[in-house]
Amino acid sequence: MGQRSANETIRHAVIGTGGMGSNHAGSFAAIPNCEVAALCDLDPTRLSGVAAKLPNKGRVKTYDDYRRVLDDKSIDSVSIATCDHWHTPIALAALMAGKHVYVEKPCAHNVHEANLLVKAAAQYKKCVQHGTQRRSWSLHKALVKALREGVIGKVYTAKVINNQLREPIGRKPVSAPPAGVNYDRWLGPAPKHDFTENRWHYNWHWFWDYGTGDLGNDGVHHLDVARWGLGVGYPKAVICSGAQYFYNDDHETPDTQTVVYQYESCQILYEMRLWTNYGIEGGEENAAVFYGTEGMIVDGAKGVTVMRIDKRPVTITGGKESNFADFIAAVRVGDPSKLSAPITEGAISAVLCHLGNIGTRLGNQHLEYDPVAQKITQCGGREAEANRLLTRTYRKGYELPYKG
Repeated sequence: MGQRSANETIRHAVIGTGGMGSNHAGSFAAIPNCEVAALCDLDPTRLSGVAAKLPNKGRVKTYDDYRRVLDDKSIDSVSIATCDHWHTPIALAALMAGKHVYVEKPCAHNVHEANLLVKAAAQYKKCVQHGTQRRSWSLHKALVKALREGVIGKVYTAKVINNQLREPIGRKPVSAPPAGVNYDRWLGPAPKHDFTENRWHYNWHWFWDYGTGDLGNDGVHHLDVARWGLGVGYPKAVICSGAQYFYNDDHETPDTQTVVYQYESCQILYEMRLWTNYGIEGGEENAAVFYGTEGMIVDGAKGVTVMRIDKRPVTITGGKESNFADFIAAVRVGDPSKLSAPITEGAISAVLCHLGNIGTRLGNQHLEYDPVAQKITQCGGREAEANRLLTRTYRKGYELPYKG
């Protein structure tokens, strides 16, 4: 698709209508000359509820199979707000069907998928925006500009704080899937497993077959900001520590995790504690903190706060512009270079999350990853296991549609 008239309607589809997908539907519908023409979800209750809230509720098409969405040649773009393990399979199929793609974070369930998605986006020459929305905010563009200009001197460390209370989920017995739900299709590429309520809405985040823990769920946002602010890509080494200290339930992913990403001239620290309901570093629960030779910057829910050693007041301000509108603007002109959060950047941040999880899962390892060879070269003697975790075995009938 080439450049479109500013008044021509972009027909968009939302795949996945949970909490984030509902937000997608409302946000895209609010963009001028963008119509949410189709919705897709395996939960008929969620699907009908979101459809009923759209301004074109009498015309929006609803599906329980994303392939029917992709078959519709009138759909220009799709956004994917499914479980993590479906992000890349649907994104690849959408690109192959000629659609532009907005994919929620993390863009991929494993490293191999992230690399494939970057390759496919380039091959099909489509806009692929990642759901790390802070890259579209003028507030964060101003923050990065200030860091580049040395507002707090030379920055050698950034710390990402994921410090919040996520209540235990308990233990749920095997039960029947909800009425009208194709549970086999929901499992998709993941191994067969009996349905339990904890493997369903939202709590799927805490199972390795479908989610990526809170490092991939929440931590990726500020990890992306930290990496952007420091101007770095893949680390030379990743040092991991984590476990379950708080949970004693169906959780598989850690409630406590520390990951150090080492670079040639700086480092990023990721600190996660899911058993605290108090803020640190200026009262923030989730934040990126930059430590420089002349002061520090805290970027969190309260905004961006600069604290210089010499007490000189510095204010960084800006807006929180829509990552969705940014995507549609790029789609309208058919130009991926107009994206603020392109998949080339989103994939790197997603890979950092996966590497942190791999090192944690394999006994809190020091690991090294070669992004060119796409291979883990060091992992405390467990390199073979680590490299198997760079991808997954895809269940028959749900293999990736694109091989690269």
